[in-house]
This record gives sequence, C-alpha cells and structure tokens, in this order.
Amino acid sequence: MPIMISIVIAVALALIVGVITHFLTVSSLKSNAESKIGNAETKAREIIDDAVKTAETTKKEGLLTVQEESIKAKSELEKETKERRAEVSRYEKRVLSKEESLDKKSEAIEQREAKFAQKEDQLKQKEARVEELSQKRVQELERISGLTSEQAKEYLLKTVEEDVKHDTAKMIKTLEMQAKEDADKKAKEYVVTAIQRCAADHVAETTISVVQLPSDEMKGRIIGREGRNIRTLETMTGVELIIDDTPEAVVLSGFDPIRREVARIALERLIVDGRIHPARIEEMVEKAQKEVETMIREEGEAAALEVGVPGIHPELIRLLGRMKFRTSYGQNALKHSIEVAQLSGLLAAEIGLDVRMAKRAGLLHDIGKSIDHDVEGSHIQIGVDLCRKYKESATVINAVESHHGDVEPQTLIACVVQAADTISAARPGARRETLETYTNRLKQLEDIANQFKGVDKSFAIQAGREIRVMVVPEQVSDADMVIMARDISKQIEFELEYPGQIKVNVIRESRVSDYAK
Repeated sequence: MPIMISIVIAVALALIVGVITHFLTVSSLKSNAESKIGNAETKAREIIDDAVKTAETTKKEGLLTVQEESIKAKSELEKETKERRAEVSRYEKRVLSKEESLDKKSEAIEQREAKFAQKEDQLKQKEARVEELSQKRVQELERISGLTSEQAKEYLLKTVEEDVKHDTAKMIKTLEMQAKEDADKKAKEYVVTAIQRCAADHVAETTISVVQLPSDEMKGRIIGREGRNIRTLETMTGVELIIDDTPEAVVLSGFDPIRREVARIALERLIVDGRIHPARIEEMVEKAQKEVETMIREEGEAAALEVGVPGIHPELIRLLGRMKFRTSYGQNALKHSIEVAQLSGLLAAEIGLDVRMAKRAGLLHDIGKSIDHDVEGSHIQIGVDLCRKYKESATVINAVESHHGDVEPQTLIACVVQAADTISAARPGARRETLETYTNRLKQLEDIANQFKGVDKSFAIQAGREIRVMVVPEQVSDADMVIMARDISKQIEFELEYPGQIKVNVIRESRVSDYAK
C-alpha cells in the first residue's frame, strides 16, 4: 500500500514537473518569438527603406541614361539628315549638268540634221545633173557610133559572150586533158597490172559439138534400121544429130549446151561399146546425165577453189558448174566469170578494197546465164533473184544488177566488177562479133554524129573504136569544136553499149583558093 502511494506521488510529481517544464518552455519560446518578430519587423522596415532608396536611385539613373541615349540618337539623326541632304544636293547638281549637256547635244543634232537635209538637197541636184549628163553622153555616143544603146548593148554582150565561150572552151579542154591524162595513167597502171597478173584462155568456145568416128561405117549403125537409133538418141537427149558427108565425124547441134554434152558423152560411149540399139542408148544417156551432173558440181567447186571464194551456197556452186556449158558470143561463161573474178580481185587490191568480196561478186556476176534457157527474163534479173534467194550480201547483189549499167552502182566493188567484165569481154580473142552487129554499131556511131548542127560528114573507123567528124567551118568555130566533141562523146555514152572506149575526132578545115593569071 505504501508502495502504491509512493508510486502515485511519484507520478503526480512527475506530472507537475512536466507541466511546469512545458510552461516554462512555452514562455521561453513565446518570448523568443516576440523578440524575433520585433527584430524581423525592424529589419523589414530597414529593407523597405533601403529598397525605396535604391529604387529612387535606379529611377534617377534610368532617367539619366534615357536622356543621354535620346540626345545621342537625336545627334546621329541630325548628322544622317545632313548627309542625306548633301547627297540629294549632289544628285540635283548632276541632274542639272546632264540636262544642260542633253540640251547642248539636242541643239547639235538639230544643227547636224539641218546640214544633212541641205546636203541631201545638194546630192539630189547633183544626181539630176549626172543623169542629165549621162543621157547627153549616151546621145552623143549614139550620134558618133551610129548605134542605139540597145544595139551597142547587144554588140557588147555578143563580144563578151564570144570571149567567155572561147575561154570556157579552153578551160574545159585544159581540165579535160589534165583529168584524162591523170585518169588514163592511173587506170592503165591498174588495168595493165591486173591483166598481166591474170592468166586466162584466149580461145572462144564453139557452139556445136563434133564426135569423131572410127570409120564412116559407124554412121549407118548410129542411124540404125529405119532410123531407130538416131531417133531414140535425139528423143532422149533433145539434140539434133547431123550426119552428112563430113568424113568420120558426126555433128551435134542443140539449143541447150548441157544436153549437147550429154549427147556427146553418150554417143562416144556407144561408139566405144559397139552395141548401139534403143535400150543401150537409153542406158548410156542415163549414165551420161549422171556423169554430167557430177561434172557440173565438180566444175563449180573447182571454179570457187581456183578463185579463192569459200562459203558459196551448194546450189550456186552447181549453177556455176552449169556455166561451163554456156557460151556468150562464143566465150565460155564459166571461164569468163573466173576471169572477171580474178581481174576484180586484182583491181580491188590495187585500190585498197575487199579482195575476197570483189572476187565473189565477179564470180557470180553472170550466174543468171546458167538457167536463162529455162527461166524467162534477162540474165541480170535472174542472177539478182538467185543471189537474193541464197542470201548473198547486198554488195554482191548490187554488183550483179549493175555490171551492165542497168542500175547505178552503189559500191566501188560494183564499179570494179563492171570494169573487169568489160576488160574480159573486150580483150582480143575473147568473143566473136557477127558482121551484122559490127555494121550496125558503125552506122549508129555515124548517125549520132550526123545529128549535130554543123556536121558535114562522119566516118567510123578502126572497127568502131574511133569516129571522125567533119564540120562546116563557117558554122562551127574552133571553140565550138571542143564543146561539140564533148557533146558527141556524151551522146555516144548515153545511146550505145560498147566495150572499151571510142575516140571522137572533130575536124574543121578552111580552104582559100585563088588563081594567078
């Protein structure tokens, strides 16, 4: 019990001590706070007073700064205004000076225009005076010469025309001679070199075949009983057998040279075999046909190999072989083609062209002659169609269609082939020309020359290689002769086809006769 009382007392004491302590603490804090508040108010009043003083100072400083800047800006503006006014004043002075100079120039121009107008009036007066003097001079000249101005003009024009005509003729003659000399020299070098390097046969082919017989008794066996054998042979080959009084020989005549060759081979074998009857004839003709076909192919291959042109279509090779049995004016067509190919290659080498292409074009230029007996049309058109069919180049096709001048050559190779074809056809011994063709060409030459004004007579000489034209001296002058010779040459080139060249000689002869009495 006493313990509990002591505990209560202790607790009560503790509470009392705590209350007293709290009261003292709160009193102390309150007094501290009041003192602090008083200090804060004092400091606040001091701060406010300082702020007021600082604001007034700042305000005064700001006002001073603004006043200084406004004064400075005002002085700068006044300075810039003065400079602008000075510049405007200078511009005004320049404008005034330019206006004064323009006024002076305007016055000078007006004065110059007045002078020009005055001079123009003076020139018009002088022109009128010159025209008057010119008319008087013309009238005086007409009076002195006895000719009108038109007559004098015509006379002068005629004189000038004759002089120009004469000078033109001389110039044409000089240029033609010079060009001809140079061209002839070069052409002769090329052609002679090509011909010398090209070895070719100079013998023309015949158009019939002759089969030699061991004896004349064989003629009867060939004819057979009632002509059975000869009829069978002619029917199988399409060739006519001419058995006449020619000793130990039978002549084969036919339109197709290949059929004639088949008939020749078959007849020679029948003669060697000795058994001549219709069945044997049919057998021999069949064997001869196969042999000729083989020969045709071998001849075509040999021609291509000889010329050095590989890659030709097999059908074109076969057609080349057929040309061995084709002649043109007595000249073998295959030999002619080989010769043209060789000449074309040599000429192409001389002037720097494709030699192989030139040879190819030369070899195929007459390919149309191989089937012109069976196909309608000229050998040129047939050849062009064949080359196109078997995919030959455009250069070869153009050379084929232009080698006789039917179309214009488009390449130098076509021109080379044309020249080589002419050389091969025109050389001595290449072709046989009939008398009728020869006389017709001479007559055509003379007719061409005779149609020109002033020609008296004309004579074709040297087998048509030269024509001499006699002119009337009163109608043709020396200057006219040059132009006439050139015109006749051009007309011959236009109207005639001929190998080589034709020389045109125009002769003007004046004779004066008198008698001594």
